[in-house]
This record gives sequence, structure tokens and C-alpha cells, in this order.
Amino acid sequence: MLTPSWTPPPSPVLVLTPDPLTPTRDITHAHFQAGETVAVLKGVADGELWGDAVRIVAPSWHTPTDEDGWRLRDPTGGAQTYTTAHPRYLVHLSRRCPDCLIHLRAMEDTFLPRFAGREEVIDCGWYTTTALGQLVHLADARGGR
Repeated sequence: MLTPSWTPPPSPVLVLTPDPLTPTRDITHAHFQAGETVAVLKGVADGELWGDAVRIVAPSWHTPTDEDGWRLRDPTGGAQTYTTAHPRYLVHLSRRCPDCLIHLRAMEDTFLPRFAGREEVIDCGWYTTTALGQLVHLADARGGR
């Protein structure tokens, strides 16, 4: 039963941590389809990877990488309900996908040991959102775009 004393989860603690895996991930635009639920991994929380769960809406050009991307909708709304992202930033949630599971395991093996024993929600600072509503991995960011 929900009680009126419900409080939102704590804000993440920013701990800038380089991510060498996502920028080199070889995943094509065709790997994802409109209507699928995916995650954008952003950090570690209580010994697990965490991120934003979003739904793929439609194909869209991803200006920061000059490649095909996807328009994403955040079902919780907020300041940035719609963003555009490169496919390599996404991991399937709506189905068990071998390619996404391999990437997820590599991310776990790389980042979970670094934050072992920490209980707070940690945002590793891998992404930013441009003025054009484009989600961009910091390794893909280019000045002025």
C-alpha cells in the first residue's frame, strides 16, 4: 500500500569514471526497433548497474556522431521527455538479446568492482544532453554540436 510519506530516490552522486566500452561498441541501427524498451546505462547503484529505461519511438539522425540514431521517449517525462541517441548507448530491456547481454556483462565486470561496498547511487558522468536534445556519450562529444 502506498503511503503519503513516499519520497523519491536520492539524487545520484557524480563520480566521473571513464567508460572505454560503450564508445567502441559495434552495434548497428537495425539492432533496435521502434516500440522496444531499452536502458541507457549511467552508473552503479547498490552493486548493480543502473540507468534510464526509455522506449524507442522512431529513427532519427544523431548529430553528435553523424550516424543513424533513435528517438527515445522517457515515460516519466521530466525536463527531457524526448532525446535522440546512438544505438551503441542502448541495451535491450524488453527482450533477452545476446549482444546486449554481452555488453552488459562487460560493463558489470569493468565497473562493479570499482564501486564495491558503496551503497549510494553513483552517476559515472558518461552522458550529457545537448541543446538539441541529443544524448551523447562524453567520448563522442564534439565541440559546438
